[in-house]
Amino acid sequence: MIDMKKLDLMETSTVYDATGNEITKLWVENREKVPFSRIPKHVVDAFVATEDSRFYEHNGIDPIGIGRAIVKDIITRSKAEGASTITQQLARNVFLTNDKTFMRKTKEMMIALNLERQLSKQQILEMYLNRFYAGDGIFGVQTAAKYFFGKPVEQLSLAEGAMLAALPKAPNTYDPRDHPDKALQRRNLVLKLMQENG
Repeated sequence: MIDMKKLDLMETSTVYDATGNEITKLWVENREKVPFSRIPKHVVDAFVATEDSRFYEHNGIDPIGIGRAIVKDIITRSKAEGASTITQQLARNVFLTNDKTFMRKTKEMMIALNLERQLSKQQILEMYLNRFYAGDGIFGVQTAAKYFFGKPVEQLSLAEGAMLAALPKAPNTYDPRDHPDKALQRRNLVLKLMQENG
């Protein structure tokens, strides 16, 4: 049985002076939670197209994705290809470590199946989008939108949403401030995947 209380998010705390002016923010993980209803569809679509194109079709585990990853790993003789669904990534981020072991992967799958039984796809996406790591101590789509683009998630353009969806694969590698060329290439790949997935 999984502890569903772990899914509750701790947000960044803001300290104000007596006149209501912000003094500082306190956090373990810099995050501002945003409800799913405030996240534009094109931002959600960018993450789904990039991280888990069959998200709405599977029950937390994507056998087609796993098969594709195994074949690619055999061909390249590495463990480079990920096959984790968005639900599995949420399970790993909340309940597990990033160890690449068979036992951890098995637990991840079991938790993902359990999450899919207890939560709607929209709830899973909301939790995932509020938790993913964007680099530089930034977590979640709202905090990332403000950090990289100086605006709330509701105001992101298609290109900006695609840029945020580029980050989970390798946040430091695709940071648009530190590596603009790599970030642009990855963003363009996200836009291509969105087009391919309709």
